[in-house]
Formats: sequence, structure tokens, C-alpha cells
Amino acid sequence: MVQAKTWILTKHFDGLPKESDFVLKVEELPELKDGEVLLEALFLSVDPYMRPFSAFRMKEGDVMIGTQVAKVIQSKNPAFPVGSHVVGRSGWRTHSVSDGTDLVPVMPEWPQDVSLSMALGVIGMPGLTALFGIEEVLGLKKGETLLVNAAAGAVGSVVGQIAKIKGCKVVGSAGSDAKVAYLKELGFDEAFNYKTVGSLEEALRTASPEGYDCFFENVGGPYSSVALQQMKNLGRIAVCGSISTYNDSTPQTGPYPQFLMIMKQLKMEGFMQSRWEHKHPESLKRLMGWLKEGKLQSREHVTKGFENMPAAFIGILQGENIGKAIVTV
Repeated sequence: MVQAKTWILTKHFDGLPKESDFVLKVEELPELKDGEVLLEALFLSVDPYMRPFSAFRMKEGDVMIGTQVAKVIQSKNPAFPVGSHVVGRSGWRTHSVSDGTDLVPVMPEWPQDVSLSMALGVIGMPGLTALFGIEEVLGLKKGETLLVNAAAGAVGSVVGQIAKIKGCKVVGSAGSDAKVAYLKELGFDEAFNYKTVGSLEEALRTASPEGYDCFFENVGGPYSSVALQQMKNLGRIAVCGSISTYNDSTPQTGPYPQFLMIMKQLKMEGFMQSRWEHKHPESLKRLMGWLKEGKLQSREHVTKGFENMPAAFIGILQGENIGKAIVTV
């Protein structure tokens, strides 16, 4: 029998999650049936979306949701041989049994000099979110100006780099001077610390006096209302996240500049990368190509030890990470 360590949600979050909202348990996994595989987690992802999704899709006593890169260590499924690597939605578990329906093989011919953890970041969901937000939602064109908030995170940092590949001006905001320095390293044209500027409106205007054609929105809350005032006529907004609101005990309401959206004829669209699942294989190859060519850079915020999953999760909700946050088992 294989024993699996699992993190269980013991109490729905009230505001910012606390370590006491989780408990670590050990369970014995059953013997494999035909068509099943036994997985051993190598890298686990911690992402802001886990906070709101847990409220809508989980009940107390469930294993925490999440994605991991895992190795197949036993197999009764010919599609997943022993020793192969997969990305799966197995949650916060060290080991799991799967029938294969929730598994995606790591892309073929994965380069040996690229860590498999990247399949949770720039060559995974965050990278795909950035790419589809730019191409499918915004339709970003060469010469346009793009605003990205939470720009030093797993998604925002890739958004800015892809926009530069496409020949655009990119303005990014982040919550620390270290993150702003990172954005400069990535080639952002302008970057500022939204926590220390005297006026967000003035900072946005100074960074791009002519306004913004597109806005990649990861934050929500009051930031959005100010940013929309700086949009050009017929501007486009891709809404990917709303991290500023995730820990609120009561939902935020307004102010929401609806009249401004009408007068400027703005287009705003929320999205998830899963809408374009049929494009994932080709898109991951493009992202890997840019990474190998040096056009994309990726930084990881690594927490060591499965026992530190809650701390890593709480940390990203407090903005501790630069780049993709992962936990190594």
C-alpha cells in the first residue's frame, strides 16, 4: 500500500486564509485497477485562483484543489507508461490514483535543460492565459500600448514579454520596488510601484500620456476604475483575475465607471485559458520556442517541502512571490 499525504480544507476561509484552516492527513491508496495509474507529485502549483474557487467548488473536508507535475510510478494504462510525466489536477497530494481522464502528458521532447516545473508556469496555464488573453481577447497589434497590473506575477510577467515580442509598448505596475526592478529586467517600457506612487491616476498618465489601447486586468477593485479612465477610445480590456478582492469577507461594489465605458466605447471581456483547449498543444510549442530563443524569461518563487503548502498559498495572496509560485515535494 502506498501512503499519500494530503492537505484538507477544514474551514472555509474568512478573509485571508490561515494555516489553521488546513490539516495534513495521511491516507492509504488502493491497488490499481485496469486503466489506472499511480502518480507521485514532483512540483505543485499555488495560484491566486484557488482562493475564490475553493469557496465555490469545495466543502469542508475536501482535499485542496490545485495542479501538479507528477511522475507515473505504477501504471495499468498504456497511455501513461511508468516514468512518464504528466500535469494533473490532483490537488494538494503527494501521491494519487488516476484513471487518466484528468491528466495531460508533458509536451513531447521536453528539453532537458528546462525544469519540468515550467509546465506549471510559462509553459503551462499561466503562459497560456497570457497568450490567449493577448491574441484571442485583446487582439493586440504592433505599435499599441498595453497596461498590465500584477505585472510581476506568473501571468502578468509573461503578458508583458509577449507584448514586447509583438512590438508593443508595455506599462506594468507591481507592489514592491523589487518587482518593479524585475519588470525592467524583462523589458517593460515603464513600470511603477502602485503602493508608493502619490497618485495612481498620475502614474498611469505619466507612463503613457497618450493613454492605453489595451489593459490586461489581474487586480480588480479601485485600480480598475482609475485605469479605465486612461483608456483610449475603443480600448479593449481582458479580465483575467481580481486578486485585490479575493480575501474580502464581503464582495466589493463600485465605483464602476459604466458611463465612461459607454462614452469611450470600451470592450471588456472575462476569460479563462480553458476556452481554447484545442489550441493548447500548438501554443505550448510556441511558448517553449520563445523560451529557448531567449525571448521569454521566467522566474520561480520556490517553496521547499509539501508541509509548507498552506504557507506558500497564503504568501501569494499577500504578494510575496515574483514570478510563478511553486512547491517542490
